[in-house]
Amino acid sequence: MSNRDGDSERQRIPQPVIKHRIASGRGAMEQPNVTHDGDAALTTRFWIVLVMASVLTGLMGDALMAILKFAERLAFNYHGGDYAAAAAATSPLHRVVVLTLAGIIGAVCWFGIRKWLKHQKSEIDDVLWRGDARLGVMRSSLTSIVSEIVIGMGGSIGREAAPKLMGGVAASWLSDHLAMTDAQRRLLVACAGGAGLACVYNVPIGGAIFTAEVLYGSFALPTALAALASSAIATLTAWLLLPSTPVYGDLPTVHTTPTTVGFALVAGVLIGGLAALFIRIVGWVSAHRIGGPKMLLLMPATFAIVGVIGIWFPQIFGNGKDMAHDAFLGTSSIGLLLALSILKPLVTAGTLGSGAAGGVFTPFLATGAVTGALFGTVWLHLWGGAPVTAFALIGASAMIGAAMQAPMAGMVLVMELTHSGLNVAIPMVLATVIATALVRWVDGYSIYSARLPQLNE
Repeated sequence: MSNRDGDSERQRIPQPVIKHRIASGRGAMEQPNVTHDGDAALTTRFWIVLVMASVLTGLMGDALMAILKFAERLAFNYHGGDYAAAAAATSPLHRVVVLTLAGIIGAVCWFGIRKWLKHQKSEIDDVLWRGDARLGVMRSSLTSIVSEIVIGMGGSIGREAAPKLMGGVAASWLSDHLAMTDAQRRLLVACAGGAGLACVYNVPIGGAIFTAEVLYGSFALPTALAALASSAIATLTAWLLLPSTPVYGDLPTVHTTPTTVGFALVAGVLIGGLAALFIRIVGWVSAHRIGGPKMLLLMPATFAIVGVIGIWFPQIFGNGKDMAHDAFLGTSSIGLLLALSILKPLVTAGTLGSGAAGGVFTPFLATGAVTGALFGTVWLHLWGGAPVTAFALIGASAMIGAAMQAPMAGMVLVMELTHSGLNVAIPMVLATVIATALVRWVDGYSIYSARLPQLNE
């Protein structure tokens, strides 16, 4: 037995420095996550490329967020604080005009990009899961820049898709020029994609788990090492311009109580059902996304409708960060929570259906937060004993975990974004597990797999 274990250890990649096994004679490879590197060997060159790609990802995250902030200033004179408040300070006509202009800019730019660069790939999930992990530099770059401009002007899509895509582009380009294998390229693109999300939201641990759980689908030790290193390096690099503080850092303290546990059991079912419905809506609009010359008319019209809705509900503008923040603080009325929980996913779906390119992470997280706060406000009339903040955290975790079909990434991301949640970890786990399992049982799609293009495209 000892010889056989010793032989297997000598076959391990990388080779162990100490060849002699421990006293029992058992091999280290018996722990299933540490057996070997797999197809993507973590060579010295691999680590060099990973560091280079991660630094580039952090720098591009800074650049994209600078473009976003510039567009926000031009659109609504926004310089910090509450984006929705800045939009609300403008006239109704101003909001409609700005959103319509955002639709025109998006329509013209994306029409041209898709027409003249259609031979290039710019869907990171698709190239990772079914392709060769190669992304087109020009199409991806232009798509990302336009996306941040449109979001800054109030487009109801997430800002994380652009840095996630550009992280993948950096890793893809470096892999081709530095002779990485196909397997190494795939791991590098996944790591840099997760690092793109990590660096703009200051969530290095959540970004690494997102890489492993969603993009790469493995928690083996080599994957975890590479993902953590990439997210940490990109986040540290992005601190050159972006804050090192949590996105939602001023939340009141919460605790696990009997009422939060009871709420989690019920909310997990309700939010899981809503997540399955919203995923189906996203899948439908993605499959029927407007393209070609029609987009030049219908995208501005869609954005104009968003602008009209924003006369009464400016919180729907942008990625939903402020509506989530208000839900976490427990400052929104029950009527506003109800309206936003319906409007935000529908407006985001309509924006995507009009042909816009952007993320859905924050819109879904925000929808979960307001839905959790809404249900929690009602729950408190039945069973008191917790602040609305706790219910919003539970709702956000359940919604985003179920929507991504990634419960660990969902919970960790909410905890890192808020620097809260550890004290309500058990209710968050219960709600997220129930919601995710329900979506998996009912349908099984996620907000990422539901958006994949048709195979013949």
